[in-house]
Amino acid sequence: MVLNDARNDTGLHVTSLGERGPLVAFCHGLFGQGKNWTTIAKGVAEDHRVLLVDMPHHGRSAWADRFDYLDVADRVAGLFREDDPVALVGHSMGGKAAMVLALRHPELVERLCVVDVSPVDYAAAGRGTEEFAGYIEAMLGLDLATLEHRRDADAALTDAVPNPTVRSFLLQNLHHHAGQWSWRPNLEVLGRDLEVLGGWPEDALAGVPPYDGRTLWVAGQRSAYVREEYAAAMDRWFPRNRRVVIKDAGHWVHSEQPQVFTEVLRRFLAS
Repeated sequence: MVLNDARNDTGLHVTSLGERGPLVAFCHGLFGQGKNWTTIAKGVAEDHRVLLVDMPHHGRSAWADRFDYLDVADRVAGLFREDDPVALVGHSMGGKAAMVLALRHPELVERLCVVDVSPVDYAAAGRGTEEFAGYIEAMLGLDLATLEHRRDADAALTDAVPNPTVRSFLLQNLHHHAGQWSWRPNLEVLGRDLEVLGGWPEDALAGVPPYDGRTLWVAGQRSAYVREEYAAAMDRWFPRNRRVVIKDAGHWVHSEQPQVFTEVLRRFLAS
């Protein structure tokens, strides 16, 4: 199975695989890259054409001077056509962007899979962004000019990011080219606009009708990003949603339980 990389006129870098069947696109979360979805994508690529999207401000995609869900959603929407609608899968930040895209451009989205995120302002709901702010501060605090090896970066981040799995995930964004290290994500803007990332553009969506397409809402059993009190907001914006809770998984449900998640997604795509 061949992975094909390209950057197109939307300014977004995408990786494609699969040669036949309906179109499926994956949108990653904060600090992620399209390639994070490779395992899941290979599980559906026999029957689908797949796009793995580097979201704006991430991976090899273009940066902007601010983070805004409407801008992000509209830029991703530029990848799709009305005559070839997409099954859109989004996790966390990518899930919010996917929801906004489906609401603003329903003709482009044949169905929607939202992974462990809700259409709510998490700060207003009592969930802050301090954890992510700490990650960004630690990443920006790394002296890339004197860095020699990736293992040195791992050691330098250990105090601020003690969880080795999270630290490894963050370090996937550390890029070495022509003898220099750099971070792929737009850390300054993402750090400044963390409240926007954790929010939901309620006012900007005023007057936009609910998305009437089929919607799968996947949650990790141990995650706090999908809770019963958020169901009313999900039902309001996506009235045809069906919630599936995956056991023994937290926020990164597709990474923690890839086989279960892939089977759930395959059934949704085939139904």
